[in-house]
Amino acid sequence: MGDRGPSGKTAAIRALEGNPGKRPGNASEPKPDALVDLKPPSFLPAAAKKEWKRVVMQLARLGLISDLDVMALAAYCNAYSTWLDAIKKIKETGMLVRSPNGYAMPSPYVKIQKDAQAEMMAWLKEFGMTPAARARVNGEGDEAEVDPFIALVNRKNGGAAS
Repeated sequence: MGDRGPSGKTAAIRALEGNPGKRPGNASEPKPDALVDLKPPSFLPAAAKKEWKRVVMQLARLGLISDLDVMALAAYCNAYSTWLDAIKKIKETGMLVRSPNGYAMPSPYVKIQKDAQAEMMAWLKEFGMTPAARARVNGEGDEAEVDPFIALVNRKNGGAAS
């Protein structure tokens, strides 16, 4: 049986989101070094390398990627490349193809595209790159100091004051 409940969040994501429930974090959470080599792994296809370059700088700036995360990000980028290739093939061949018996059937690329998209979405959630994850992040990660009065008013008003 798998783990129950929502998957845990890293300290970096919790720091960006804040801690409205005041729950203690994992004090023994490993703190790997930040990613130093921002180049994509050589084994990735061209489209995956392009996607790597698009997202890695943003993740590094937010402190959401380390050397330990390279293979996870590579898996996301590879799924993206597969998804993109399948979409291109669907555009070429159409959603339906003819079976050897002449019957119309769904293109095999539709399943490939769907599976790659599901894998991509799972990795996007792991790295906090979905709209829902961004909505939970305070945009104040780069600011040095937040006015305590404004923070108090926001907390009292449910975040409505600015």
